[in-house]
Amino acid sequence: MPSPNPLVAAIPSVTPFIAPEELERRQGKPFLARLGANESAFGPSPKAKQAAANFNPAHYGDPKSFLLREALSKHHQIPSDHILVASGIDELLALFCRAFAAPGDTAATTDGTYPTFAFAAAAAGLRLSKVPYRDHRPDLKRLAQNAKIVYLANPDNPTGALLPAAEIEAFRRQLPDGCLLLLDEAYADFVPPQDLPSFHADDPNVVRLRTFSKAHGLAGYRIGYALAHPAHIATLDKIRLHFGVNGPGQAAALAALQDQTYLAEVVRQTIEGRQRLAEIGRRAGLIPLPSSTNFVLFDTGDQTAPWLNTLLNKGIFVRRAALGGLRITVGTPEQLDLLEQALNNP
Repeated sequence: MPSPNPLVAAIPSVTPFIAPEELERRQGKPFLARLGANESAFGPSPKAKQAAANFNPAHYGDPKSFLLREALSKHHQIPSDHILVASGIDELLALFCRAFAAPGDTAATTDGTYPTFAFAAAAAGLRLSKVPYRDHRPDLKRLAQNAKIVYLANPDNPTGALLPAAEIEAFRRQLPDGCLLLLDEAYADFVPPQDLPSFHADDPNVVRLRTFSKAHGLAGYRIGYALAHPAHIATLDKIRLHFGVNGPGQAAALAALQDQTYLAEVVRQTIEGRQRLAEIGRRAGLIPLPSSTNFVLFDTGDQTAPWLNTLLNKGIFVRRAALGGLRITVGTPEQLDLLEQALNNP
């Protein structure tokens, strides 16, 4: 029997996420409210849905994502050769681990943060250094180490914490010249632009990762992109899956990017819903952590498992965070009503 690559064989056989669909199959019934995957409860712009429907499914998507990259270039006010579109941030994490570190090199991340980077690093044979959170925030002082790649989610998932822009800018200056900072900004659309760090587009040590899966409501189409030095974009172009970005997704993302009015309304409703979500949990005895995302992490102490089981049994899909507590996505008013009823009647 053929043997797998030793790097892959050494990885434990774990399932990183149990999908809500799998939980529904196990329970034999659908969820009443899907509040565990940080998807948009408000869905995509109608213009995005129409654009995807108009794409001919017999055609491949443009392997260069030309129109989307040109639109992103205008949106971010940087040249298009600084932009790479891929099938979500997850793919980009794997590509950067393969392209910018060799087996045995060190990669640093926060222990308990979004785990896909750790899976990508392990698959690339990297030695992973995990730094504990400090006060429910990534600890930049301890992350600043001699690593080839440092992963930082800001706002963080699952804590929802937003680090001050000046702290991240100072952190970048502390990193060695040969270190690449992967700055995962999946939830940046929920943050005022002035509160995000500012880096020159030609900075070779910083890669910014964005997605259309969250505020734009296009998680099913898997469209993410990297903002990086053009030499890095050219490097990833050598190894990426060139037809991996689907055509309907490209069309939907382009239309979503151009509908900033709809995006602003989704952000407004999300912030409003986030405040209500925090209060619902607080009244049930859960402690909400400050969040700059479309979810709230609740400190549930030693009652995480009972609360999780209660909500799942009542048809409310939520997730347990690796560092403890329950992470609950902002839902529609109707979904939050269901959550409130479930928490008030455990």
